[in-house]
Amino acid sequence: MGALKPWHIIILVVVILLVFGSRKLPDMARGLGRSMRILKSETEAMKKDGTNPDDDGDTRAEPKHTREPLDPPAPVNESVIDGESVDHKKTR
Repeated sequence: MGALKPWHIIILVVVILLVFGSRKLPDMARGLGRSMRILKSETEAMKKDGTNPDDDGDTRAEPKHTREPLDPPAPVNESVIDGESVDHKKTR
């Protein structure tokens, strides 16, 4: 059912001719051929350079830390109860 039959290809060619016209098709084919040649030459150049086109390009080094870590905050000796600060020294 999903196979491409010869009459499918004929219908596809007729539709493409109707949509784009017979004068534009050679120019489109020429442009597609140029694009394919450029793509082929670029991939060959990348292979010669040793670059893998499948790489995600994430070869960044880890950033260096430029600041010293902050000192931990000093502990607080007062608590807050019902919105009021309570000093433990006074309540004991």
